[in-house]
Amino acid sequence: MTRKPKAKSSCGSSSATDTTASAFFKPGTAVEVSSEDEGFRGSWYSGTIVRRLTSDRFLVKYDNLMTEDNGSERLRESLPIRYLRPLLPLETGREFKFGDEVDAYHNDGWWEGHITEELENERFAVYFRASKEQLVFPKDKLRLHHEWFNHEWVPPLLLSPPQQDNGESKKKVLLTPDVKSCETVKETVNAEEFRAGMTVEVSSDEDGFRGAWFAATIVEVKGKNKFVVEYKSLLADDDSQLLKEEIDVLHLRPQPPNTDVAVQFGVLDEVDALYNDGWWVGVISKVLPDSRYVVYFKSSNEELEFQHSQLRLHKDWIAGKWVMLSKVWLFTCNFSFLLLKCAC
Repeated sequence: MTRKPKAKSSCGSSSATDTTASAFFKPGTAVEVSSEDEGFRGSWYSGTIVRRLTSDRFLVKYDNLMTEDNGSERLRESLPIRYLRPLLPLETGREFKFGDEVDAYHNDGWWEGHITEELENERFAVYFRASKEQLVFPKDKLRLHHEWFNHEWVPPLLLSPPQQDNGESKKKVLLTPDVKSCETVKETVNAEEFRAGMTVEVSSDEDGFRGAWFAATIVEVKGKNKFVVEYKSLLADDDSQLLKEEIDVLHLRPQPPNTDVAVQFGVLDEVDALYNDGWWVGVISKVLPDSRYVVYFKSSNEELEFQHSQLRLHKDWIAGKWVMLSKVWLFTCNFSFLLLKCAC
C-alpha cells in the first residue's frame, strides 16, 4: 500500500515531551503511527523509529507502507510525537462481543470500529463510522481498542478476565454463503430506502462539519445513489433561499425517531447536541441543575452547555436499523475521550 508523506506540522516541546521521547521512542523501537490524512483517519500503522530529529519529532520507517516513487521501498516520514505511540502489547484469550470497540486489521493497518454482529465460526461484523461501512473479520484480525494516554494504555490492558455476557447484549446471525472474509462488505445504506419528499439527515466530510447531521428534505432522486436535498435551516450563499445540494447515499440517513423526551442523561453518555442548525456528536462531561448539561466535543476539543431539549442519545444508522452502542463500549470509549480532554 502506498501513501504520500504527511505535511510537516509542529508540536510544542517541553521537558515532559523530552522525558516521554527518551523513555518510549528510542531508535529501533517498534511503534504505531496515526494519521490525519483524508482516508486514513482512525487507523494505526506499524513502523520503527529510525532516529530522533528534534525534541518532539522523529524519523519513522513504516513496516507495510511503501513510497509512491518506488513501490519496493518502505516509506519514511518525519513525524511529531503526537502521532506516535508504543506498539500495543499482544493480548491472548480475548473474547469479543456485540458493542466492543475494536481495532480491525485491514489494508496493512489497524482501523478503529465497533462490533455490530457476532457471527458463527468466530467471525464478527465491524462497523466503521468514518467510512459508514461494515466488514466481516475473523477473530485473529481483531484486538480490543486502547488509547495511549499519560504513558499508559486506556483502558488498561487486561487486569482481570472479561466478564461473561448474560446473552442479552449478543446479536448473533448465521453466516450466509457469500460472507467469507474481511474483504466482504456488508452494505450499511440502501438507496431504495430514500425517496422524494422524505425527511432525512445529511452529514458532511468538510473540515469544521465532521460529526454533524443537518435536517433536509429529498427533492429529487438522481440515479441509483445520488439525491438532491433541500436543507431545512441552511441557507444558500446569498441568504435568499434554503440551500440545495446534490449528495450521495453514504451521507444520508432517515430522521432518527424521537424517543428521548423522558431520558435523563448521565456523564459519559454519547449524545447529539443541537448547535448551529445541526446535530453534533459529543459526550456529556457534566450534569448541571435544572436539566442542563455540559457536552464535550472531541473534534473541536471544547465544551458547551445545553438544555435537555437540545440533546438526544446518539444512534448510528446501520444496515437499515438504528443502533445504540452498548453502555460498556460507551464507557470505554468516552472515558478515554474525557481523559484526553482533561490533559489539554
